[in-house]
Amino acid sequence: MPPVELPPARTLTAPGRGELFLRDTGGDGPPVMLLHGWMTSADLNWWGAYEALVNAGYRVLAIDHRGHGRGLRSLQPFRLSDCAADAAAALELLGAAPATVVGYSMGGAIAQLVAHDHAEVVSGLVLSGTAHDWQDPKERWFWRSMGLLWVTLALVPNWLWRHGLRRLGFRDAELGSWIASELLRASARDIADAGREIGRFDSRSWIGSLPMPAAVVVTTKDTVVSPRKQRSLAAALGARVLEAPIGHLEVTKPRYVPALLQAVEAVAPSEHATATQPSAGLG
Repeated sequence: MPPVELPPARTLTAPGRGELFLRDTGGDGPPVMLLHGWMTSADLNWWGAYEALVNAGYRVLAIDHRGHGRGLRSLQPFRLSDCAADAAAALELLGAAPATVVGYSMGGAIAQLVAHDHAEVVSGLVLSGTAHDWQDPKERWFWRSMGLLWVTLALVPNWLWRHGLRRLGFRDAELGSWIASELLRASARDIADAGREIGRFDSRSWIGSLPMPAAVVVTTKDTVVSPRKQRSLAAALGARVLEAPIGHLEVTKPRYVPALLQAVEAVAPSEHATATQPSAGLG
């Protein structure tokens, strides 16, 4: 069982794309599209923030990317640009564009592509725990090892996820079981392809040309995406910088949410100022 009540699920049929799975709280509030990180699902990445965003007056949308969670399965290789097009299509099909688009980690790369390739669906951009490239030598070596990850996930996925959770110190058996069950939904091939895509991603040549307001929530204790790179991204964007004292895998912690809310509010259109008024929650 998930640790909190999750927003209602819905499946959208996107012509020419397929069936897209996402969470949608509905309502008339300003729409916020949440884009999750590598290997996870929307729920794993964002369950700690759902209720706070709803209580602040937003309509919360959170899509599962291709090959992740309950996301679309395709015979085509995983591409970050396809995930960006999926998110844009969902916003248009739901009549929720333009929206504030929020991306964490890999979702931050996808959010940058949504803003670049589908600017008409984006009113504001919030990036966190992410970068404009992963081209450092150590990072490139890691992303080139995705073949080994694919084999391991394909052969012993249950052992890999449970072993990983134990090493990360998850002591709550019920929470750990839910996390493992969500991780097991992923496609081994797509996870490996997504890793290669992250290693190839580089927005430095165009990130400064994005026209919408932007904010960056720097995860100051991050050892996966260094705070230095996150600040470099913010400088290239001319974005407002907020800080959250968390590591990369602590995005569901309560101490992350205040900075996220401030960032979303910072890029919200002025006519949506009422978005920060309390509302009814997920129930």
